[in-house]
Amino acid sequence: MTTSVNAPLSARGKLASALPAEQLAEITELFALRRTGYSLDAPFYTDPTIFKLDMEAIFGQHWIFAGSVAELPEPGDYITVDYGPYSLIVLRTDEGDVNVLHNVCRHRGARVLTEAAGSTGNLVCGYHSWTYSPEGNLIHASAPGEAKFDKNCFALKRAHSREVAGLIFVCIADVPPADFDETAKIFEPYLAPHDLSKTKIAYQQNIIEEGNWKLVMENNRECYHCDGHPELACSLFPTWGLTEGLVPAHLEEVWDRNKEAQSSLEERCRRYGLPYEVVEELDTRIAGIRISRESLDGEGESFSADGRRLSKKLLGDLRDFRLGRCSMHLQPNSWFHFLGDHVITFGVFPINEHQSLVRTTWLVADDAEEGVDYDLEKLTYTWKQTNLQDKAFVELCQQGAASPAYEPGPYMKSEYQVEAFINWYVKRVQEHLA
Repeated sequence: MTTSVNAPLSARGKLASALPAEQLAEITELFALRRTGYSLDAPFYTDPTIFKLDMEAIFGQHWIFAGSVAELPEPGDYITVDYGPYSLIVLRTDEGDVNVLHNVCRHRGARVLTEAAGSTGNLVCGYHSWTYSPEGNLIHASAPGEAKFDKNCFALKRAHSREVAGLIFVCIADVPPADFDETAKIFEPYLAPHDLSKTKIAYQQNIIEEGNWKLVMENNRECYHCDGHPELACSLFPTWGLTEGLVPAHLEEVWDRNKEAQSSLEERCRRYGLPYEVVEELDTRIAGIRISRESLDGEGESFSADGRRLSKKLLGDLRDFRLGRCSMHLQPNSWFHFLGDHVITFGVFPINEHQSLVRTTWLVADDAEEGVDYDLEKLTYTWKQTNLQDKAFVELCQQGAASPAYEPGPYMKSEYQVEAFINWYVKRVQEHLA
């Protein structure tokens, strides 16, 4: 069931109100004329004004995946998260909470923290040394007496944060969408047994893709292209997204093997009390989600060529490595794979209308020792290769969307999740423009 976002009017349509009436009418019509079952028109991927609208209506209003607790294990640890015109500081406080602060000094607007991650006590702007507490309060401004002002009026601006099952989400809207609570209730039981609070970062990869953020997400939401992922195809059944009657002849043997593996996985999940059922509400709720536990090929343990485990240490309270992958998609910017031996998180952070940062993070048990319990190259090999292949696919699409010859094409049935993502996107922006 779709609910409405109860954002205050002041948070809606700032860009729209600033646009010339004729341009606003053109953009509104473009959304209204979106052809169901077909990819989007070119301006959605190439137009700077629509990108600004995306930042306002999507990334300015909804819960965004920022990172995991493994990135902020100790008080003072922080990461900076940049997307579009925004830069946020996500910081672990002495009390163990997570603070999210806009990374914009209240003096002259300089970035306060310039590193992607680190640990700090107070937050000191490098420009004129204005100093803020971890809560964002201004506690020191140099050159006293030159100007009189109330420091209480110049704290760093704060944003909202949520920590669920070890995943950290941020929202910069004045009033975040309330239905995230319901979505969190869906995915928390699936992820909690993997216990991210007892993991550490094995590796983090940042890739800049020359493609609009929606193309990155669309590419992730289907496996129609998975013939282009030979490394991933060793463990991930290429029949993902297909149903009876849609399986091509050359995949019929794989389909049968997948069904047998899934049946065995579900039996193990029932034995251990782990949820595995598919929950799919990608475009029927504001915090759209798809989650399930799905079998892997071979030994069914991990993303390796033979399906065997890539780390010797089980995560959390798990009792078996043969748990396939717990796969979760969240709108608008993330997807995840939770396995018995490690976890991979993916976040997409738009840079501009034709560039996106894709951040991939591999997490292992906090007592796993590199070289003893896992080989880093083997742990990361499949998804490093897959990410590079996906980067190339996205960039081919971006190049095509920029061509005058481009026109939207029809989605195949196995691309239904792509359409669900686009449905979600179009509806959210239209709500914002209303």
